[in-house]
Amino acid sequence: MIRAAQLAACGTPPTIVQRPAPVPADGELTITVEAAPITPLDVLCASGTSYFGTPSTPYVPGVQGVGRLADGNTVWFGTSAGMRPGVDGSMATTVAVPAVDVVALPPGVPLTLLAALGLSAVAAHAALTHAGNLTAGEQVVVLGAGGVVGQAAVQLALLGGARRVVAVARSAAARARAEELGAAVTVPFLPDDDVASMGDRLHDAADGPVDLVLDPVFGVPAAAALRVLRPGGRLVNLGSAAGATAPIESAVLRSGSLRMVGYTNNGLSTARRAASLAVVAEHAAAGRLTVDHEIVQFDAVADAWARQDTGTASGRIVLAL
Repeated sequence: MIRAAQLAACGTPPTIVQRPAPVPADGELTITVEAAPITPLDVLCASGTSYFGTPSTPYVPGVQGVGRLADGNTVWFGTSAGMRPGVDGSMATTVAVPAVDVVALPPGVPLTLLAALGLSAVAAHAALTHAGNLTAGEQVVVLGAGGVVGQAAVQLALLGGARRVVAVARSAAARARAEELGAAVTVPFLPDDDVASMGDRLHDAADGPVDLVLDPVFGVPAAAALRVLRPGGRLVNLGSAAGATAPIESAVLRSGSLRMVGYTNNGLSTARRAASLAVVAEHAAAGRLTVDHEIVQFDAVADAWARQDTGTASGRIVLAL
């Protein structure tokens, strides 16, 4: 038998139960789980309101985790828990996962940190390099710099050769943290901001025209950031935390021949996802990449889940199994 965090009904937190150990099918690997993050995607899927539909319950949530194979080697793994019927996720002491969804990790990677980084850092890396075509020497604006994706993006942009990063975040604490992580300057996103006022602050903060905007928030910040892009500049959107729509002006797009690109991890091939994870893991192992995270013991999963759901957690919550 194994211990697992099982979700009995949509909209309720999971609870610890005893379940039979998984039997790996052909092409699957058995993993002893060491850490599993509670991500916004986990909570969204479990709410029954995601575009994946209502999941079949009961099931074990967790779209990613880290652990060890039988030979002791450390791995990251992904699952489709909450997105496909009959699939259990990472929040269990032992899992069986298709080998194609398992990525070997280099020695020395802090597993709880890698669990916190996970697919959020993959999104930041791939959005910058693959979708955004980041080139050495460019100036980058990172919107939503207080979140896990934004924190990772500030660091990964600089590691990828950006000459300067301007970080935008709501709270003073988040802006201070962005500067600690390498942002040259920070800009507040205020509750009553309009496109013009925020655009002016971005213009004042930027050291000349901006080449690339990494945008996990959309809304007013995205529309404002377009105003400071150089001719031919790019904005890569990968979220809508500040609004599902944005007041974008046609003249701004056309006059600068700007490019807006949508990004989702769901569009990554397993090979490209593994390549981004390898970069993230290498930087984490070397101490060059981190994000704010909170380690919580597995038995406290229900409380941790509720705090992630209500946004009161201090960074990404990682369950230690």
